[in-house]
Amino acid sequence: MGFGSDAFPRPADRTAGRRASRRNVLRGAAGLGAAAITGARTIVPARAQGEPVVFWTAMTDPDLAVMKGIVETYNGESPAVPAELVQIPPAEVTDTSKLMTAVRGGIGPDVYFLDRFIVAQRAADGVLQDLTAFPGGYTLLENHLPFARAEATYDGKPYALPHNTDARALYYNRGMLEAAGVDHAVLDPANGPATWDAVKEIANGLNETGPDGNYTTMGFVPWVNQGWHYTYGFSWGGEFFDAAACEVTPDNPQVVAAFQWVYDYCQELGAQQVSAFGSPTMQPGFPPQQHPFITGNLAMQITGDWMINQLRTYAPEMDYGITFIPVPNEGDESATWAGGWSLAMPQGAKQPEAAFEFMKWVAGEPGQRIYTKESAHLPTWEALLADDALFTERHRFFSQDLLPIAKTRPPLPVGAKYWDELTAAWQAVYLNEAEPEAALAAAKERVQAQLGRFCPVTIEG
Repeated sequence: MGFGSDAFPRPADRTAGRRASRRNVLRGAAGLGAAAITGARTIVPARAQGEPVVFWTAMTDPDLAVMKGIVETYNGESPAVPAELVQIPPAEVTDTSKLMTAVRGGIGPDVYFLDRFIVAQRAADGVLQDLTAFPGGYTLLENHLPFARAEATYDGKPYALPHNTDARALYYNRGMLEAAGVDHAVLDPANGPATWDAVKEIANGLNETGPDGNYTTMGFVPWVNQGWHYTYGFSWGGEFFDAAACEVTPDNPQVVAAFQWVYDYCQELGAQQVSAFGSPTMQPGFPPQQHPFITGNLAMQITGDWMINQLRTYAPEMDYGITFIPVPNEGDESATWAGGWSLAMPQGAKQPEAAFEFMKWVAGEPGQRIYTKESAHLPTWEALLADDALFTERHRFFSQDLLPIAKTRPPLPVGAKYWDELTAAWQAVYLNEAEPEAALAAAKERVQAQLGRFCPVTIEG
């Protein structure tokens, strides 16, 4: 995923990736035992001859089916040691407790599918292996987009190989809008981004309630799917990190203003009623085919390019459009942000050399080519962005119009902590349980207390 509020470098931009400044720190090792020493290779008994590389992922369908096919394709090329994909239960994105427990007990996987913005924190915790111990472990990153390289490193060393990226946009159901008599021309990307208030006005014309007063159909729920804190903060022009001061800045005035808009939106509709409609969809493992956008009960949502594949799979007849994330004021430039996943090798991997070969293939050109085509995510393997055959017309909007301007989250060794605290503040605000300014100030205090021991943190690029 990304970092900082700088615009995402265009694919041709090979400037140096951003990274945390070099520090020789060992944090989190005590909690994980002697095996978990940042940057060290752990010597463990090898598996019995013929046992596969064990690859853990919390993916769900339809992306899980794509990844299964990738693993099968890799194994079909007859590697010395095949790979075995193991699906672990879906959890909150920052919850790697199952991995950390397994590493502690010496029963962890060889490869773990890790959200890239968490890499720095898990590396600092001593959970991941430094890939410079393997041939080409660092130079391989040169093939990936600059921001993805930065996310995969900590203390100047690679701890993961980037696998994919994405961008976020506003999806709208043309059929629902037309049935309600709404002219959706304002949402046509050819007309530029709509304002948030224009989206609100359209949405309010579609809301319907049942006998119990709860919503059965809604035009828009600000926080559903990818309507995150970063989405709105970036949209309002906010900044989340001040590198010069080594300070997280969730209390940035623009971020506060973004949260206030969402607070007011939910208050007007009844925060608890909105929550009753939208909250089930935000639970880990919620079946995508039951999402109200797919079932025709939600007219608009902010989500990523992977939604193209979900709609192709679960709602192939839907007439829908994709446009820019709205803006606070007419004439403002739209903002989006990029995320993505990676393949990391936990401490204690029992097939380290074979695991690295698997990681290189899946995160390299062969694996990313398949994943881009079949899952409608974007590649981090830079050369693939120039392969027009990989992208449908809808997906090309993400690769050509959105990715070059995408912002990214700051690459911090407290990235997971920052996400969790922002999320807690975000939920308190959209549920109208806390005022934005107070909630964000509390989040800052808790994150800054942990960030201080890593300062200074330098973000390049």
